[in-house]
Amino acid sequence: MDADGVLQALGDATRRAMVDRLSRGPVSVSQLAERLGITLTAVGQHLAILEACGLAVTEKVGRVRTCRMGSAGLDALERWVREHRSEWERRADRLGELLEGE
Repeated sequence: MDADGVLQALGDATRRAMVDRLSRGPVSVSQLAERLGITLTAVGQHLAILEACGLAVTEKVGRVRTCRMGSAGLDALERWVREHRSEWERRADRLGELLEGE
């Protein structure tokens, strides 16, 4: 999983709403569609993108497809932020040193 895919997936308001709902616990595809006011087909398309980047996991039991939050996408995003935060902090420290020297 990479942060680019996660950020791209979260660029869509419907997918962000889906992730918000999934963060509260598992839900069926039909419940997601009803809550968001979109078709089952649209939910399936959005879920495919969320699954591809590790933000969602689906499982079919009988006739019901249940979705839950996936952690792989969040882990990738967390790594990206952590890596960039370190660089930003180093640059801020260096700027502070330069300003103190004046």
